[in-house]
Amino acid sequence: MAANHGRQAIPTQLTVEQFEQFILPHLGRGRRGPPPTLPLQKMFNYVLKALYMGCQWKMLPIETNALGLPEIHHTRIYRIMRRWQADGSIDRVFAGSVDQLHQDQRLDLSTIHDDGTTTAAKKGGDNLGYSGHKHLKGDKVVAFCDRKCNIIAPFVSAPGNRNESPLLRDALPKLTAMARAIGADLQGSTVSLDGVYDCRENRRAIFNLGMRPNIPENLRNRKQNKRGRKRHFDAAIFEERFSTIERVFAWEDTFRRLLLRFERISDVHYALKTLAYTMINLRHYCRS
Repeated sequence: MAANHGRQAIPTQLTVEQFEQFILPHLGRGRRGPPPTLPLQKMFNYVLKALYMGCQWKMLPIETNALGLPEIHHTRIYRIMRRWQADGSIDRVFAGSVDQLHQDQRLDLSTIHDDGTTTAAKKGGDNLGYSGHKHLKGDKVVAFCDRKCNIIAPFVSAPGNRNESPLLRDALPKLTAMARAIGADLQGSTVSLDGVYDCRENRRAIFNLGMRPNIPENLRNRKQNKRGRKRHFDAAIFEERFSTIERVFAWEDTFRRLLLRFERISDVHYALKTLAYTMINLRHYCRS
């Protein structure tokens, strides 16, 4: 069984040293125009503050300068966040956090847990669908984590009306690509999934990558027992899901802007979610 993780605070702001070590090397730099009026570390913390508080950008509490005026306008903070999203900086920051965990031997890839979560969208937008199971309109995300509650691969997103089971086959290549990038070996790892992912295609996709599926059989109103060899299933590993992937989704809810999706542009919403997953990975190094 996985060890008890205890109470771990998710960082919502970074010091200058933490920013320069984990964030700055992966951020894109503008080549044109005047230099920013504030250090990038303060602007990054303003983005984290908006993500944590869940407020509108125009309601973001901004400090005042020596003249008693706001030291920066909220639109400047939004624009630099959009620039980081567009040039792939936020994705590189997330990949850097996974690489740092691997270098420090903080990843436990013997078991990989996967699950999906659905976010309701109140203001509309793109990449949305109505989920009859959740009775809401929104989008869903499928994410992977290791036994120590670290998100180890970029998530896969889809409208809320999509079935989660086929999304696994879209997410597995991202998992293996991240493993190659950080030099990790997934051969022999166990992939623990919910019963909704129980199908021949998903099991075959996991086996073809050299990993072992651990999925409870979903009977789907089957009248007779399935013929052939009984499939492997370890109930003890399956029980770890509630202290790993479900804990990750609970930590994600720490960032109030992700509880409901108010971003009409899905890429902006997913960039903020990626940033939240990065902060979850950096909890080992940065305290709130």
